[in-house]
Amino acid sequence: MAYDFAAGEILLINKPLDWTSFDVVKKVRNIIREKKVGHAGTLDPLATGLLILCTGKYTKRIDEIQGQEKEYTGTIILGKTTPSYDRETTITETRDISHITPEAIKAAADSFVGTIEQIPPIYSAVMVDGKRAYDLARKGKAAELKPRTITIKAFDITAIEGEVITFRVVCSKGTYIRSLAHDLGERLGCGAFLGSLERTRIGAYTLADALTIEDVQQIRRQQLEEANGSNP
Repeated sequence: MAYDFAAGEILLINKPLDWTSFDVVKKVRNIIREKKVGHAGTLDPLATGLLILCTGKYTKRIDEIQGQEKEYTGTIILGKTTPSYDRETTITETRDISHITPEAIKAAADSFVGTIEQIPPIYSAVMVDGKRAYDLARKGKAAELKPRTITIKAFDITAIEGEVITFRVVCSKGTYIRSLAHDLGERLGCGAFLGSLERTRIGAYTLADALTIEDVQQIRRQQLEEANGSNP
């Protein structure tokens, strides 16, 4: 496939663990030597999976793409809570889960399906009085975040092994899966946090079709080789 990054491309990238979404944008921008590169929907550093980048003139399509339905898979850890609702921060509370049945877990998950109000995590990029909520949280300041209306199309529990729940979620733009994990734990009365997360789909774009950073490097090398070959 021939790529024209300046004219515009939609690049599906498999985001590595611990990279920020901007880390990926910066890396790809440097590889392809194109200033106009942006992502269509952030992934947290501790999440992996599909991150869509738009280059050149296709950056105008970012809003269109990031507004589409999302699909995720991952794990939730029951009986423990963290301030960030994931592994970024240390566990602050542990509760007994011996009484929690698989039927109760699945019923609780089902109760979130539909249009609901969700409060974003305090460790999030939401702006509060001109500052990022996570910056305030890391300084020990409480940020009051307002609920958002989101839609959960599916919240399937695919496996339960002790404290670890494996799930699949299909949801609207603006959904925080960390908050969903936290809220599930609260509904069960035992607490929970997000153990791992992978985005598998945005609209019709799927992780199965995504490139690695190494793939992008190889594409660029081939372009340069072809250009040099045609201009000896």
